[in-house]
Amino acid sequence: MKETSPAPEARAVRLPRALRPFAHREYRLLAASMAASLFASGLWLVAIVYQVIALDGGPSELSLVAAAASAGLLVSVLIGGVAADRLPKRAVMIGVEVVRIASAGFAGALAVTGGLQLWHLAVISFVIGAAEAFFYPAYSAILPTLLPPDELLAANGVEGTLRPIAQQALGPALAALVIGWFVPGVSLLLAAGIYALALVALIAMRAAPVVPDEEARSPVLDDLAEGFRYLFRTGWLFATLAFASLYVLVLIGPIEVLLPFAVRDQTGGGASSFALVLAAFGIGGAVGSLAVSSLRLPRRYLTAMILLWGAGAAPLMLLGVTRQLWVMAVATFVVGFTGAAAMVIWGTLLQRRVPRHLLGRVSSLDFFVSLALMPVSMALAGPAGEWLGVPMTFVLAGAIPVFLAVAAIVGWRLPADEIAHPLDTPDPEA
Repeated sequence: MKETSPAPEARAVRLPRALRPFAHREYRLLAASMAASLFASGLWLVAIVYQVIALDGGPSELSLVAAAASAGLLVSVLIGGVAADRLPKRAVMIGVEVVRIASAGFAGALAVTGGLQLWHLAVISFVIGAAEAFFYPAYSAILPTLLPPDELLAANGVEGTLRPIAQQALGPALAALVIGWFVPGVSLLLAAGIYALALVALIAMRAAPVVPDEEARSPVLDDLAEGFRYLFRTGWLFATLAFASLYVLVLIGPIEVLLPFAVRDQTGGGASSFALVLAAFGIGGAVGSLAVSSLRLPRRYLTAMILLWGAGAAPLMLLGVTRQLWVMAVATFVVGFTGAAAMVIWGTLLQRRVPRHLLGRVSSLDFFVSLALMPVSMALAGPAGEWLGVPMTFVLAGAIPVFLAVAAIVGWRLPADEIAHPLDTPDPEA
């Protein structure tokens, strides 16, 4: 089944570029659902940590629960892309929210009644991770059916702004407050309630008209193979994912594993200092997303995107040489800003240049590449920090992406590709 794109709604007042998607009723509901969902996820992530602690668990037990969520995401993400291309996207997202509500509600009910055990949390985390693998391909694929092409950049900027605010700031803040007043189980129940608000917004959306598909459906494996074939024969897409996989390998581990040690050993700071540096990273991401969404898509969009990622990682080198906390905060702000700005452009490119019938699968491949090397990066960061030292590891983490970016741009002739496929004007065949 294929969903058709509705005609843009009339607007009496010309809104600023970053706000133009909100002129569309269906997008407003989708954005409200996304905000509630991200808020609930931030609440859930913190509540899970303290629920594990309440069960007398330690780092190993928490790693088990986190690994279960990652495993669910990883094993389901490619199928999630196929589902986004085969099924009504709004229905897929509704199904995901139903699973989230049931899972969080069940965990909370077990917790407040004293019946929750660690294995329950691991299984529930696996289920929620598997459900989330269906959400983001469907979300990415539904946007072009709701908005004209020239408003996709702004819509991706909204999502990039909501994520650090709702999931990394507001959700965890509310979780800490509720856990301090009550017990972690109450936070789990509250997360289920906020997921329910996300579901209500999705249900309120009008279902897009569905055009009957006259062609026989191919087997799922054939659909997956078609997505991989498109990836390998599309130079700009393959180059970006190859670069991104190495970028994730080089950056994520040092940031996730070694940053608290850099803060402690080089500035003498504790948990509050570490939180400040992380907050700067999140704020940078929100500002970067908002800034890019307020502008037109760059004419040299591939070059700009890769350089934002590659050169934007260079400030990480400062984390290896400075002893000033404010310098670390500024460095992570810049890395967050440039990384989020590049992500907004990337999401827009997928929606503008990938054929509609492949968008779910390509989005899931993008997700899969990032997920696959993330645990590898975190596993290598510790030994690298011990062998090379934390400062030198950050110097390399900041320098290597610059060379990778140049190699991707030159090696795959990305400037020629972006000149041949301009996106500074609306493209109805995106």
